[in-house]
Amino acid sequence: MKHASDLKRNLFSIDGKSYSMYKELRGSYRFDGYILSLDRIQGDPFAPPSALSLQIPFEATGIPAEYLETKNRRITLQDYLTRRLAKEMEDYSFKARGSGKSGLIAISRCGQTVLERTACRITEKAVFVRFHVGFPANGRRINGRELEKILFQFLPMCAEEALFYRNMNPKHLERAIFLSDDQQFIREELKKRGLAAFVAEGAVLPRKSGVSDLPMKGAVPFQSPDSLKVTMELPHQGRICGMGIPCGISLIAGGGYHGKSTLLNALESAVYNHIPGDGREYVICDDTAVKLRSEDGRFIKDADISMFINDLPNGKDTRCFSTLDASGSTSQAAGISESIETGSSLFLIDEDTSATNFMVRDAFMQRVISRSKEPITPFVERARQLYEQAGISTILVAGSSGAFFHIADTVIQMDSYRPFDITEKVKELCPEYPDAAGMPPVFQLPQSRRIMSVPKELQRERQRRPLKVKVHGIDSFSIGKETVDLRYVEQLEDGEQTASLGRLLEYALEYLTDEKRTIPQIVSLLEEKLEAEGLESLFSGNAVCGFARPRKQEIVACFNRFRR
Repeated sequence: MKHASDLKRNLFSIDGKSYSMYKELRGSYRFDGYILSLDRIQGDPFAPPSALSLQIPFEATGIPAEYLETKNRRITLQDYLTRRLAKEMEDYSFKARGSGKSGLIAISRCGQTVLERTACRITEKAVFVRFHVGFPANGRRINGRELEKILFQFLPMCAEEALFYRNMNPKHLERAIFLSDDQQFIREELKKRGLAAFVAEGAVLPRKSGVSDLPMKGAVPFQSPDSLKVTMELPHQGRICGMGIPCGISLIAGGGYHGKSTLLNALESAVYNHIPGDGREYVICDDTAVKLRSEDGRFIKDADISMFINDLPNGKDTRCFSTLDASGSTSQAAGISESIETGSSLFLIDEDTSATNFMVRDAFMQRVISRSKEPITPFVERARQLYEQAGISTILVAGSSGAFFHIADTVIQMDSYRPFDITEKVKELCPEYPDAAGMPPVFQLPQSRRIMSVPKELQRERQRRPLKVKVHGIDSFSIGKETVDLRYVEQLEDGEQTASLGRLLEYALEYLTDEKRTIPQIVSLLEEKLEAEGLESLFSGNAVCGFARPRKQEIVACFNRFRR
């Protein structure tokens, strides 16, 4: 391994020369107390910035070893260090000047949730940090002296301030670690107590705006109805009270703008842990929960949607249903079938984003159009069976149809952002409004065995050149010439998760598709690899900054939307 002095000498030797000569610096260099690696070097000052990494012995950081005792703690510590380093780098970014991206110093920008990222990975032996640097240039000529400032002044100062325990506030770090312990404790308590979700008293659910995930100032703090209030004794926080939503079928009702969707949005994000100060730190949901909705125009391949749709006029087999342009009802039926395959035990549904004819059929419509002429069995007739025969709960937001009251175990009314348990009141009223639902067809869980294969045109494309994955924000990515649309996969929290989905799909097509394995089998193999080796194992080189791990549910959703 080369020494830092070699790097400095090489920098001076190429100063002022063609920008492409920066590539000669690629490699690892030993500095005082850490190793700096130049993993990928940009070919032009206007190209995506270079990828660098630091490796520091864990013992040298002084961080207490007990903060690595569990997976949950390790991920929280990684997240904490990434945020600290991002803050330090922001102060030094673009202080070295030049053309294009010269002087950029950046690492992953973390949001309100705690995600496992490639930006920082910690083992018992070392802390690995990965980030981007824009190598400075004058025009398209190397500016070695400015890069020397970055590598020998700015980066060491950032690392010293952000990554060493002696420069941290121990109480702040302890608070983050202890919060993650408490959050994990609540997740385990949900299973023990038969709860689908928990919302702590005092939680701040509304967000600052539609484009900001920060808590809204002056928002009404959450207050649990007495009938749904549960108390937990957390390991660190101590006694905490909040609303426990029981497993089964729970209905969130109320007038418009009173907080129904706000509560559901908080629950769909609660499959992840949140950072201190977010307002939703103690809002915890079953971590297999899936937000379902209709997706007009969605691609569906070999899905068993017969639980909801049968006897189509064209005679199409709904036990192995495919379409390039799904309707709202068929897309929602496929979403449920695919989510069952992932092992989800909780569905989150908002009436506003659902296909009306898929969710419910009122009495008048049933009189006009008989059941024998309607191929759709609405969700309202299947929800109870899904819970009692498959153990899948539902939390449903409804504001227009009273049909859901008849199947609900729990009814929560949101009134000016405050929840009220109106279950008993609703049960008393139900006999006055008879249930129009008839006897649905026999219940049977989806039986599809969907094989993942690589189409011939994609194989030819891959033979000509390696498949390229290009990320278009959080909503989509392209692989080769194909774009995968993830707009309606609503539980993606970060564009880095989307980037990972692109790489996971590429890896699956390259190594795991064999014309025999089903999608669940392939995803299980990927999950095992990620658990054992981390996201880094999907990459051939070390330039792996800018990725965050998605859940199994989002991986399956991504593969199901790959049209080829």
